[in-house]
Amino acid sequence: MVQGAFVGAGRRGSLSRIRCIVLFTRDRNPPMSHVFHRHTRMNPPVAVAGDGPYVIDRDGRRYLDASGGAAVSCLGHSHPAVVAAIREQVGRLAYAHSGFFTTEPMEALADHLAARAPGRLDQVYFVTGGSEAMEAALKMARQYFLEIGQPQRRHLIARRQSYHGNTLGALAVGGNQWRREPFAPLLIETTHISPCYAYRDRRDDEGDEAYGLRVANDLEAAIQRLGPDTVMAFVAEPVVGATAGAVPAVPGYLNRIREICDRHGVLLILDEVMCGMGRTGTLFACEQDGVVPDLVAIAKGLGAGYQPIGALLATDTVFAAIRDGTGFFQHGHTYMGHATACAAALAVQRTIDEEGLLAAVRTKGAALKTALEERFGNQRHVGDVRGRGLFLGLELVADRASKEPFDPSLKLHARIKAAAMARGLMCYPMGGTIDGRRGDHVLLAPPFIVDDDHLAEIVEKLGEAMDAALAEVA
Repeated sequence: MVQGAFVGAGRRGSLSRIRCIVLFTRDRNPPMSHVFHRHTRMNPPVAVAGDGPYVIDRDGRRYLDASGGAAVSCLGHSHPAVVAAIREQVGRLAYAHSGFFTTEPMEALADHLAARAPGRLDQVYFVTGGSEAMEAALKMARQYFLEIGQPQRRHLIARRQSYHGNTLGALAVGGNQWRREPFAPLLIETTHISPCYAYRDRRDDEGDEAYGLRVANDLEAAIQRLGPDTVMAFVAEPVVGATAGAVPAVPGYLNRIREICDRHGVLLILDEVMCGMGRTGTLFACEQDGVVPDLVAIAKGLGAGYQPIGALLATDTVFAAIRDGTGFFQHGHTYMGHATACAAALAVQRTIDEEGLLAAVRTKGAALKTALEERFGNQRHVGDVRGRGLFLGLELVADRASKEPFDPSLKLHARIKAAAMARGLMCYPMGGTIDGRRGDHVLLAPPFIVDDDHLAEIVEKLGEAMDAALAEVA
């Protein structure tokens, strides 16, 4: 079987502009599947097992999971402590509806997270994934202002080139243009301001702090334009993930954002679904910026893929407004606080503590970034190597001096993904890095358990894949 890339397009309207990266096998008569895959023309390899940082397909082929799927599998696959916790919980109680019961693993996981969260993020609302966590954040922010007697606050401000999930509310605050476009008529109105994207937008005459102050002040301008007493919340990723490729905020940026929000009574919602739970080297990414949000969404690395789970952490101020008001958060999902998912996530988080994996993320992340810089630092088509911890990105350019991107029609990111899979490497390339249409990047988010040999394998295979893909478009 030979793997390649297919770029799918719809036949009518804006769907024709959606870019889809698809892996397929060139069998003449592929097996019939009744699965409605996310890409309907795909015939992917069948994953049957996991071994540490590797995924194994039905043919016995091993793929080094250098992206953690989508920055999910932070402990790799088949960690015995997590598997044992799931088995034990299923044997006792798999599920109890949260409208009737709390459960021991849900209470224990909430205690664990609250004890380690920065500031007064003391209350944990469990969901089953990142989009749900962000949807809950938007609703909770709105209800908070209803509870404190400020119903006029309705406006949301977010940033271009961010991604916050695929539910309609989360999609509306997101700045990923190609994901938004087909559903634009269904989305709530959101104001989008400049991203904090130093590689592209910082002027030659300004340092990081001056640049961060300048783009943070776009929030002040947007609040003034909308009316300070009408703005509900500002939403941002501390390190932008899928849409832009591991772009961290520059020093001082989020501090200035926090000041502006506080001055105008606006809630700060941080989306740490992809960059949080240790991925950048601290449990919460915002710890490195010295900022505490009012609400923070987590998922992915929370449960490491062993069970679907996400959460929204709220400050005691937000919680108290609802507790002392109507007393009921007007929101909910059937599987929130799922006992087995909470048991799995608690085992994941305890393992991160017991095995010292946050320190490992910092050490291995620094080693991987150095290796990437050594391999690609003089590569004329790699414009930037960036990120924090084991959350790193490479931005591809047609011309390094001018930072001119490749022609989007070349689908360079899709070619890299196919070439990497053909070499037994999973990475996370995306297109539209600059504005939703132009630009290509590769995101890396390997498991926290990788060793030096794994890092060398990542760099070697990624180099081969990128060389092969670039040779096709040269």
